[in-house]
Amino acid sequence: MGLDDRVLRIATVNVNGIRAAFRRGMGEWIESRSPDVLLLQEVRASDEILADHLSPEHWHLAHEASETAGRSGVAIASRLPMSAVRIGMRTGVTGDTGRWVEADLEVPARDGAPPHTVTVISTYIHSGTVGTPSMDEKYAFLDHVTARLADIAEAGGYAVVAGDVNIAHREVDIKNWKGNLKAAGFLPQERAYLDRWFDDLGWRDLGRELGGEGPGPFTWWSWRGKAFDNDAGWRIDYQLATPELADAAVSATVDRAATYAERFSDHAPLVVDYDL
Repeated sequence: MGLDDRVLRIATVNVNGIRAAFRRGMGEWIESRSPDVLLLQEVRASDEILADHLSPEHWHLAHEASETAGRSGVAIASRLPMSAVRIGMRTGVTGDTGRWVEADLEVPARDGAPPHTVTVISTYIHSGTVGTPSMDEKYAFLDHVTARLADIAEAGGYAVVAGDVNIAHREVDIKNWKGNLKAAGFLPQERAYLDRWFDDLGWRDLGRELGGEGPGPFTWWSWRGKAFDNDAGWRIDYQLATPELADAAVSATVDRAATYAERFSDHAPLVVDYDL
């Protein structure tokens, strides 16, 4: 598919290290799926290493690396030109670098009409550990994310926020929800943020809207044990769209690897096609 068919294909995936992902076959996945836009999390690399794997000859790149080497990192790789790039949110929250990057893309419209501006955002929200400062940092960062989502929603237009949110929204979004009621990623206080994004701010969860009522499809499985083989996963990777862009979404697919050995990350890509 792709823009030649008037469909914009956006894929988001936590790569768990760009170098490791390419060693495990991410390049072959990109070739087979032909996304127009890649929204990446946990890049864990410098600008130079990212460009070594996604050549600027073929991709327009925007990247925020973490201040801590080998941690976090978010990137946007686009076949379409970027008219504006905004790096990070400068929240002052500990560990907030490598967690937010925005780009405005110019998408050709049909029949000679002016191009659409589509804002794409890649985010990687803290995982958090209950009873530690990292949980406070997660909530503080979520407050800033909520404020930014409110601003974007108020402005209207085409926008998508995608990435590893590290929160499963509902019981159908986690296989063992009963065993994780007090675990980070499924706490009521965390899930309430998503309620606000959807119910109050109007963002739409395309993985759920187009992926059925569940359970699943899940996007993350532990490397350990038989989690992947037993599909004991979590749905923590999202594409959240403004109503204007959500109305153009025609499909959402989790590219779950056929076997454990064929995974290039502990997350699976979420791919959404938009008919613009």
